[in-house]
Amino acid sequence: MASMIKGIPVTLYEKTVIGKDEFDRPLHQEIPVTIENVLVAPASTTEILNALNLTGKKAVYNIAIPKGDNHTWQDCRVDFFGMSWQVIGFPQQGIEENIPLEWNQKWQVALYG
Repeated sequence: MASMIKGIPVTLYEKTVIGKDEFDRPLHQEIPVTIENVLVAPASTTEILNALNLTGKKAVYNIAIPKGDNHTWQDCRVDFFGMSWQVIGFPQQGIEENIPLEWNQKWQVALYG
């Protein structure tokens, strides 16, 4: 059965380690990957305040990731709605088999920069 809910494509910039700097910290390169069918919804007032208290960053949107996605989202940059966003915090994730729709991970994003 096809879902009546449809997400949008977002560009995820996955971080890949390409070496180390003079202080032995990893150097990263961002590789853009388009992820289809991502749900985007405004964060609630409670979610915004909780994220601000925990991370110091203001969550603006929640994004729901399709089941079966194996990309690394934590602390990555994502582009949608013509702007760049930073994934913050940790995901809320369910057991795929027990969730009826097409998404099983929820992340929060803050304005990038």
